[in-house]
Amino acid sequence: MHDLPKAHLHLHFTGSMRHDTLLELADRHSVRLPDVLLAATPPELRATDERGWFRFQRLYDAARSVLRSPPDVYRLLREAAEDERAEGSGWLEIQVDPTSYAPRFGGLTATVELILDAARMATEATEVGLGVIIAANRTKHPLEARTLARLAGQYTDRGVVGFGLSNDERRGRAADFDRAFGIAERAGLAAVPHGGELSGPASVADCLDRLHATRIGHGVRAAEDPALVGRLAAAGTVLEVCPTSNLALGVYDKAEDVPVARLRDAGIAIALGADDPLLFGTRLVDQYALVRSAFGASDAELAELARSSIRGSFAPAPVRDRLLAGVDRWLTS
Repeated sequence: MHDLPKAHLHLHFTGSMRHDTLLELADRHSVRLPDVLLAATPPELRATDERGWFRFQRLYDAARSVLRSPPDVYRLLREAAEDERAEGSGWLEIQVDPTSYAPRFGGLTATVELILDAARMATEATEVGLGVIIAANRTKHPLEARTLARLAGQYTDRGVVGFGLSNDERRGRAADFDRAFGIAERAGLAAVPHGGELSGPASVADCLDRLHATRIGHGVRAAEDPALVGRLAAAGTVLEVCPTSNLALGVYDKAEDVPVARLRDAGIAIALGADDPLLFGTRLVDQYALVRSAFGASDAELAELARSSIRGSFAPAPVRDRLLAGVDRWLTS
């Protein structure tokens, strides 16, 4: 499965960090981390209630705090690209809310330009293509999202490929962010919001109706509404399904409950993602392995998941064609 060419479409910026890098940067910058982040094993995370989600966010914020200098950003993206290359990914789309880093790196514009330059250098070093998704935060004011959308639209020719919406969907309605997504759409950016993980099918429908989503982060709760499943399949909307994340946050109790097979069999294109490897302890190939073990997926079915990730990406056509040809070679060999 490491040799299977694929694209990775659901990876968060800080969450992509290696655990060793987290510890080294914390030591270098004299950052005190929570004890649970010092351990090599991932923390116990269940975010089905307010307290659980607050704990998840607190740990994520603590991890983010070790990124203090531009070399830290260059290192993070280079290592993320190296990890993707080792797992067969030829294209990575990484999601970031630059407002969280702007105070340390000279403001929003300077932060975006730093991230894009680091992404460019990571690609040069690893030959893994790297696109950046600028994401707004559901728990902040929609005006901030509009500012981010305008900023993201200025870099469509520099590596920004989409506009997202993250954080707890129970605390921020998609409808509140429709103007921001309209700005991004007019700038030529694809809409790739999160939805349908901690909230039910209505959250997915809102992403389609209010934000004109072409891809949806997670989206698994759509399986609870057959009509919505049919709509997603007919529209060709790609769902970025992150099985380990769903289990760690308590959305499902066991791997067999994650509706990968049901959604796939209904004709929905699925791109597997690792979400936040730093906190969940697994990377992209582990998601393919989980689908293999939980659902008995065949080589042909794994290959189709890889194809869906490549077709659903915003990679340039030559990159998509090369990766798709590689999937065919992997399958026949």
